[in-house]
Amino acid sequence: MTVASPPAATPWRLVFLLGALTAFAPMSIDMYLSSLPAIGQSLKAGPDQTQATLAAFFAGMAIGQFIYGPASDRLGRRGPILFGVSVYVLASIVCALAPNIETLVTARFVQALGGCAGAVVARAVVRDRFSHADTARVLSLMTLIMGLAPVLAPQLGGLIQLVAGWRAVFWVLAIFGLAIGVWVALGLSESRSAETEAQARSENPLKAFAALLRMPRLVGYGLAGTLNGAVLFTYISGAPEVIMTTYGHTPVAFNIIFAFNAVGIIGASQVNRLLLRRTTPDRVLMRASIASVVFALLLVSAAWSGLGGQWTVLPLLFMALSTYGLMAGNTMAGALSVDPNRAGSTSALMGSASFGSGAIAAWISGLLHDGTARPMATIMVACLIGSSLAIFLVALPKGGAKSEA
Repeated sequence: MTVASPPAATPWRLVFLLGALTAFAPMSIDMYLSSLPAIGQSLKAGPDQTQATLAAFFAGMAIGQFIYGPASDRLGRRGPILFGVSVYVLASIVCALAPNIETLVTARFVQALGGCAGAVVARAVVRDRFSHADTARVLSLMTLIMGLAPVLAPQLGGLIQLVAGWRAVFWVLAIFGLAIGVWVALGLSESRSAETEAQARSENPLKAFAALLRMPRLVGYGLAGTLNGAVLFTYISGAPEVIMTTYGHTPVAFNIIFAFNAVGIIGASQVNRLLLRRTTPDRVLMRASIASVVFALLLVSAAWSGLGGQWTVLPLLFMALSTYGLMAGNTMAGALSVDPNRAGSTSALMGSASFGSGAIAAWISGLLHDGTARPMATIMVACLIGSSLAIFLVALPKGGAKSEA
């Protein structure tokens, strides 16, 4: 029987702050999704052009993390966060004032370049302060806080768009970024260790990334987390079309369904936190990955057969997505445990790969678009099978899933 290490006391103020830092992406994505038709009408842009604002954000999140992760190892955690938040606020203002779709797409890319600092450095801060098992627990708690964004942001964004127009959504995001920046300046102390600084200053970022990619277990966790993240981004990019166009739901109903699926992810992340009181992150990963593949296979079968229509597809989509809450924190904690002195670079590698694969998966889903849920379901099952193989064949240490320090 595997025995988990006793949990450390939970520093709630830090958890809330770090959770808020990881909410930049879901806030920036989910709050404006229901405004895409209005944006297209206002800026005289087609659906492909308005979707480009989402793709640009994904690209910015993927690229920016490669910058902030190594910078946080070399320069400390606070400075890169404050710089990134400042960029985010300024870019949000440009989004609100955008005179055409080209400006909006560019501003969304820059907005992501700034906002990604919060997530990538927050994960490194967690690893600075906690062991492997406690890192997984804290990341699950952060998911609870971050997860409020997909639940509340679509409703808030829809209401703001209805009352004040789509530009007001970006003004609210600018205010959100400013508030988080002040909170970081006043409430986040430096956590980078002297060992991490020495390691970072002894090598350039490319050398650090190359060293990490030579570590098989980190690559295994990274592939598992990346493919798991691709599932989430495939859903985010495909859900508006499937739910509102294919199944004919209104924007209000879409926001409710979107929020309900977010609740599933949040709930699973808290189940994960409770499970980690009795077992290890790796053992949870083993079981959750199997469950994810089972649900995904059922989902793709329902999507292709048409059996039960949306009343079969949507519940199975909920179950498949919920497994993300069991896997995301544990894959990240596992990767961060392999080389703690390169926590910032590891966080950047994991986050960039996740957003990059998400953008690719969303692009492939668009190419395969046929007006049904089939492309989305097919990509999800392929990614989850790949994630499971990475966990069992590469990530898990020989001799089984053991607790790491």
